[in-house]
Amino acid sequence: MKRISYLGLAFVVLSLLAVGVALAADGRDCIAPVNTPSPIGAVLNLRTFNDCPGSTLTSINNYPSLVSIEDADEGCVGWANLHGWSFSEDGFSPAVFENCSHYQFSAVFTGCGSGAVAEGGLRLSPWWALDVDGRFMCRINGNGEIAVFGGRLPFYSFTSAYGLTYQPCTPIWLQITYNPNNLSLTAPATIQYKIFYNGVNYDSPWLAFDQANPAEDPPHGLWGELYPARAGGYFQLPGGNGGAAFDVTAKWENIQYTGPQATPTTNATWGSLKSLYR
Repeated sequence: MKRISYLGLAFVVLSLLAVGVALAADGRDCIAPVNTPSPIGAVLNLRTFNDCPGSTLTSINNYPSLVSIEDADEGCVGWANLHGWSFSEDGFSPAVFENCSHYQFSAVFTGCGSGAVAEGGLRLSPWWALDVDGRFMCRINGNGEIAVFGGRLPFYSFTSAYGLTYQPCTPIWLQITYNPNNLSLTAPATIQYKIFYNGVNYDSPWLAFDQANPAEDPPHGLWGELYPARAGGYFQLPGGNGGAAFDVTAKWENIQYTGPQATPTTNATWGSLKSLYR
């Protein structure tokens, strides 16, 4: 019988350990090691949709105090321009969120301008639409609907639940909290949306994620946001305005992020938030 040398045995053990780590650290599940990003900044992703390519785009990235995007055009019949930003751990590339990441983020959003129905707010996007889907929306210059939809996000409408609508040029605080739980049928990931607007706090219930498509696991996972995901904000216009001139600005101020245990930061910020409405 051929014996395995100590060196050969060590190689086999290390290989098995490496395979185990690779399988455990794939971002799909809550088997250790798992990772929650620790952002140090934000990166802009402008003109994801670019149906008005001649528009004048102005952006500011002073994370975390301010991210601002202004889009203006003398007239465009294109469908939409889409711009956004994502949290970043290195200041150059978007942070990667796993199914088992555990975090909370918020910002004071203001959408203001003329000539176009637009929308903007926060964004939590799944792997197949990293800069597009998963929107916490405030509609600007339209019907003012405030709702969460798209991607993997459980739907919720603050307009339906509270009769709440967004008025252009007014600051509104938006927050998302993601809890992966056990990423299972009995304990799926859950998410909660919060608003502070005109001096009043509004909460959604904790909402559960569904299973997603088993055919897409691996490599993306089930019962959660689906790996890899991105988090940040978005701004879309001109909303089919038929060629009229437009000039709209979206601003995110007082951007806050907490992880990995998503300790609520609301109490520490109530004073500064309330001061916005005085």
